[in-house]
Amino acid sequence: QVQLVESGGGLVQAGGSLRLSCAASGSMFSINAMGWYRQAPEKQRELVATIFRGGSTNYADSVKGRFTISRDNAKNTLYLQMNSLKPEDTAVYYCSAQGPVRVYWGQGTQVTVSS
Repeated sequence: QVQLVESGGGLVQAGGSLRLSCAASGSMFSINAMGWYRQAPEKQRELVATIFRGGSTNYADSVKGRFTISRDNAKNTLYLQMNSLKPEDTAVYYCSAQGPVRVYWGQGTQVTVSS
């Protein structure tokens, strides 16, 4: 089992920055990749960024050049640095961890970007 707890969301003006954190615990040795997803009201959950066991990353086109995913293995913590935020980035952001047979999810943290 893996437990994920997000923090760092909030209200920010357009053009501002936020850093999300995801504290992970449990059987992390089984995790192949971790990522951030988001879900806006009345929209499907979408992938924002992924970081794989070896350190490679990928990003949704909508956030490339603005968001950076990283991790601190010693602290079992995943981060998402979000810069140049736009109102369309408003959503609940979820941390995920891909295990061998299932995906684990955090409870989500709200990010609201005002225009």
